[in-house]
Amino acid sequence: MRAAVITISTSKAAGEGVDESGPLLAELARAVGAEEVERDLIADDRELIEQRLRHWCDSERCDLVLTTGGTGFSPTDVTPEATLAVIERGAPGIAEAIRAASREHTRHWMLSRAAAGIHGRSLIVNFPGNPDSVRQTAEPLADALAHAVALLGGRRVDHS
Repeated sequence: MRAAVITISTSKAAGEGVDESGPLLAELARAVGAEEVERDLIADDRELIEQRLRHWCDSERCDLVLTTGGTGFSPTDVTPEATLAVIERGAPGIAEAIRAASREHTRHWMLSRAAAGIHGRSLIVNFPGNPDSVRQTAEPLADALAHAVALLGGRRVDHS
């Protein structure tokens, strides 16, 4: 399985600070079976985000594309809009699970606008930008993500 992790942060893309969330999502991708994990670091720009999502899904044929950042209420937070423009079928339960996993850690859990869905045979999932939030939400989703990627790849899976 091939995966890509896109960190979406204007400040990190400009060299301000260190990307901590991207490496955490790369670990998640490996934990769900990715042998190869590509990385991207881009600014909060809707057209650029859409272009990179399509690149990793269509040109690079990644099975799993995980994003971190740009899912909040800030005027520059446009990751969900870019994702919704690219996906062909939604996977709302995944985004709901991210919010549910956040609930015990923050009283603002419902402010996440993360989206998830399918583009071709690729699963795209938006994660929060905060490294602690990535840690808190990634582990509960690992089994479901592995199962979803297997289904998209046409592999036989146990549905129990």
